[in-house]
Amino acid sequence: MTHPAGSLLTAADLHKAYGPTVALDGAEFSIHPGEVVAVMGPSGSGKSTLLHCLAGIVPPDSGSIRYNGQEMAGMSDTQRSALRRSEFGFVFQFGQLVPELTCVENVALPLRLNGTPRKAAERAALSWMERLEVDGLGRKRPGEVSGGQGQRVAVARALVTDPRVIFADEPTGALDSLNGERVMELLTEAARTTGAAVVLVTHEARVAAYSDREIVVRDGRSRDMERAV
Repeated sequence: MTHPAGSLLTAADLHKAYGPTVALDGAEFSIHPGEVVAVMGPSGSGKSTLLHCLAGIVPPDSGSIRYNGQEMAGMSDTQRSALRRSEFGFVFQFGQLVPELTCVENVALPLRLNGTPRKAAERAALSWMERLEVDGLGRKRPGEVSGGQGQRVAVARALVTDPRVIFADEPTGALDSLNGERVMELLTEAARTTGAAVVLVTHEARVAAYSDREIVVRDGRSRDMERAV
């Protein structure tokens, strides 16, 4: 696989090992602006490692990753960190909200780290919290809200910088089915409204159903189900 034309983020022939354990063995990936791609596979298949490599968190041992036409291996640590602060958004399985901050402060945090003044950052945060149906929780701390509410706060935090790519790693894994469905509805609706691409790591078919396309990872290798048909 080469890097497909028009793709926002692509990976070709990725290899990654942790000691004797092979996590990626020639994995490939591509996503277009506004597309939701589900990365599926059993536990230990390499899907989370693929996400971490695509997001510039973990460097692959070999292979090529390009974001917006630029080879990520050629970026400095500072440039990759800047991407993660401004152009990439993240939603994790357990939210990973900062317990000492209020919910609105958590959502505003990426903007504050980018130098946005507090009042402006919190205005933007409250706007996204309203869209995610948690605007009434602004002054509560993460320990004072339910799991479903906390995960919506985490989605708002991922979206507040208007990212071009959202990385969602098992975003409903800690939620019941009803809350999980609502989080996915709100996440995909918001992403499609803004034109953000979503890399969705999941092992659940009901979550993958919200995607436009599925890539299955098994034993470190990837298979694009659309192309396999």
